[in-house]
Amino acid sequence: MVSEDSPLLTSTAHETIYDRFAPDQKRWIVFIVSFAGLLPMFVSSTFVPSIPQIAKDLGSTHAIVSLTVSLSILATAVGSLVWAAYSSFYGRRSMYLWGMPFLCIGSCGVAMSTSLRSLLFWRFVQTFGCSGGIPLGAGVIGDIYKLEERGLLLEYSLATLFGFAVAPLLGGAAAQYWSWRNLHYSIAVWGLLELFLVYLSFPETSHPGTLGIDKLKRRRWIHSHMGKSSEQSLVAPESESICGRECIHGMLASTLVLITDFVLLVPLAFTIGARYGITNEAIIGACFLPNGLGNFIGAPVAGRLSDIVVKRWRKKRNGVWFPEDRLRATWIGGLVMIPLSIGASGLITTYVGGPVGLCLNLLCLFTNGMGVDFVFNPIGSYNVDVAHSRSAEATAASAAIRSFILSAATALIIPSIERIGVAWTNIIAAVLAIIGQGIIFLTIRYGDRMRASVDVGLSTIENNS
Repeated sequence: MVSEDSPLLTSTAHETIYDRFAPDQKRWIVFIVSFAGLLPMFVSSTFVPSIPQIAKDLGSTHAIVSLTVSLSILATAVGSLVWAAYSSFYGRRSMYLWGMPFLCIGSCGVAMSTSLRSLLFWRFVQTFGCSGGIPLGAGVIGDIYKLEERGLLLEYSLATLFGFAVAPLLGGAAAQYWSWRNLHYSIAVWGLLELFLVYLSFPETSHPGTLGIDKLKRRRWIHSHMGKSSEQSLVAPESESICGRECIHGMLASTLVLITDFVLLVPLAFTIGARYGITNEAIIGACFLPNGLGNFIGAPVAGRLSDIVVKRWRKKRNGVWFPEDRLRATWIGGLVMIPLSIGASGLITTYVGGPVGLCLNLLCLFTNGMGVDFVFNPIGSYNVDVAHSRSAEATAASAAIRSFILSAATALIIPSIERIGVAWTNIIAAVLAIIGQGIIFLTIRYGDRMRASVDVGLSTIENNS
């Protein structure tokens, strides 16, 4: 006999949560969060091509101004944790409304900066304000769409990758033909428009009764609350953390790979631009396009490839599933595409001049963009596989730690090029990427033992459908 508390009725009641918004309203919500998700891409990617002009205006050097890139990465790490953690307490809408003013004020501050100190301060505020765009957007899509409908998350990710691809070109063109200051004023206007869109037409999407503030008996104007999951994932001992050593290994490997991207892109005006006589910021910005195009094409291809690898190895074992099988899809990117592309770029920049050298460098940028996704995507999916029920927290924590490491590593890129040259700097980055693949190899080899050694609630084939 079927009771009112039967699983069928409970499942039906749960699914009605996703019917709170009409289909047209859902599409409008996705548009708003995609619009907000593009902002951090533009804030970060439009800045690098304008570094030479900023250094000239502030009477500084390329190496010193590039420290703002490191600071931006640090602000992104801090901000993404803050906005994501508080969104589970106050709600998604509130965090958008709190974050956009930081972006607008910070952007105006960057535009009015007359010294490196003020530029660094306002750049941190600007990046902190928009850093919630991507994690909040992913959370919103999870709020309004059922599991089998979340293909829109891929579309949302591709929208942000598209922004990453075209932003450097637009930033370089603005710096060359307009002004880097006016560019940041325009970002402030964009943030203000997003603020009005959220305030006027964006509803709270969190599921009813799930917000922390709804569970409080006494409310204050502001509550000092950081999501327990974020703290736990960052500082807890392994027995209490969201995922074990295998997730940490994946984070380290992806970080070593991502460093190659920054080694190529951050000093691009200082390396490829100077070597081939490119002084026009718009053309320098256009040189970023192959890398962004590689990211844009590589993301869906890498996702499909990792799924194929998992199915092939599962079939090979007669249905036995090991989540580490997905990491085998990283070999082509981590051992071939990335080391060869960044190593070749350093040697080409040093020894091959003229249009041939420039074209070969652009090919290396494209190959590196694809290669990074070929490593990054399987590792991200692996984190979801092994910590399925808490994948959002594990992913956010890994991204934050990765950003902290990258913020330090980025500060060393230009000083390294000045001291030992672009070729040796790139070769060192290639070696680091190969070391990352060594970590992946150890994870594939001993991942089952790592997961068995400490029970942190990792997923199994029975609970990860």
